Amino acid sequence: MARALYLPTGSCLIRQSNSKHHISLLNGDIRESNSKHHISLLNGDISGIALSVSLKVSSTRSVRKGVRCAVAEGFRETLGVSNSAHRPRRVVGRGSRLIGSGSAVPKLVVSNHDLSKLVDTSDEWISSRTGIRNRRILSGDETLSGLAVESSRKALEMAKVKPEDVDLVLMCTSTPDDLFGGAPQVQREAGCIKALAFDITAACSGFVLGLVTATRFIKGGGFENVLVIGADALSRYVDWTDRGSCILFGDGAGAVLLQAAKGDQDGLLGFDLQSDGHGQKHLSLPTIGEGAVKDIGNSNGAALKPPKPSSHSCIQMNGKEVFRFAVNRVPQVIKAAMEEAGIAGSHLDWLLLHQANQRIISAVADRLQIQPDRVITNLADYGNTSAASIPLALDEAVRSGRVQSGHVIATAGFGAGVTWGSAIVRWD
Repeated sequence: MARALYLPTGSCLIRQSNSKHHISLLNGDIRESNSKHHISLLNGDISGIALSVSLKVSSTRSVRKGVRCAVAEGFRETLGVSNSAHRPRRVVGRGSRLIGSGSAVPKLVVSNHDLSKLVDTSDEWISSRTGIRNRRILSGDETLSGLAVESSRKALEMAKVKPEDVDLVLMCTSTPDDLFGGAPQVQREAGCIKALAFDITAACSGFVLGLVTATRFIKGGGFENVLVIGADALSRYVDWTDRGSCILFGDGAGAVLLQAAKGDQDGLLGFDLQSDGHGQKHLSLPTIGEGAVKDIGNSNGAALKPPKPSSHSCIQMNGKEVFRFAVNRVPQVIKAAMEEAGIAGSHLDWLLLHQANQRIISAVADRLQIQPDRVITNLADYGNTSAASIPLALDEAVRSGRVQSGHVIATAGFGAGVTWGSAIVRWD
């Protein structure tokens, strides 16, 4: 079994006494005694020296031990361990820089006028209540994974990072092409062959949670390059006969590339994340069997029971409650994140909220006393794209030249679960 541990800079003591092998590093101790292996790490900053221990126990209870210590300058002293098995040392306790963005949307544009042919509505009715005029919808052979891959490639290109140098792919989505997750497929198609990949499911809050999660992997896990993707296709779960909800949602994807940096270059200045399961009743997408929520557990059949058709229902939303929740809670988390960052609203260059409804965006900006010309929005063109909305709007703002190097942006997502949160970031 091989285990890599990252411990404080300092001397490494290796000694042999009474057939017992000891390795002591500051407040950490790794020892082998009575054929039992113990690893104990107490206190200490995890940076500096990388220690790798390899232990193999045979059927005769003999133990072959190899220990390797490597310092930051690259010097290695190897005792019984092959150098060919050495992985690059991870340096932890670092900051994160946002250095690339990308986005992708479906080809099909569905206007408010198009929707007026399906339900009793009009362009004026929709735009005056939501700020939305168009949305993009997946069609033909388009897939959500395809959009995610395209946005990822654009982010990597902007960041000038090779796909094989990506360490982690986070796919923030609630509507993957495969219910088991979409991240590994995106990792494969984007060519990120060395990366760990997994999904984060938090609906419209997903990208903000993914962004913070990425920085934790860089800061505490020693990862170098992390790709964070927000992608959703809520059009698959819209009731196209309900004019209250079908007018809101569109499909899309956006991505950012975070890269490790020195602590004083950290692009995540502050954040605050919250959840409250009591709000699930106001915004949800439950799995059902034959339309009965009580049959969720047995919708595909169970022992001694015949199978039943299983599917997801349409999006269920109490618009008034969601609006009330957003305009009250979102300003609170933004203020908490700004307080952690040590900045005031006047120091923000941009406010970038989840693109749910223009009335919500305007109300939050008003409460934070942020002028409309400092608010990033593309809601009119794409509608609510869930986890994709923030990175999609950010990418457009970066490529148009509005967001420039050094700009400080207050981001905030809110949605199903319910979950909500804010991250104050600096674009590199």
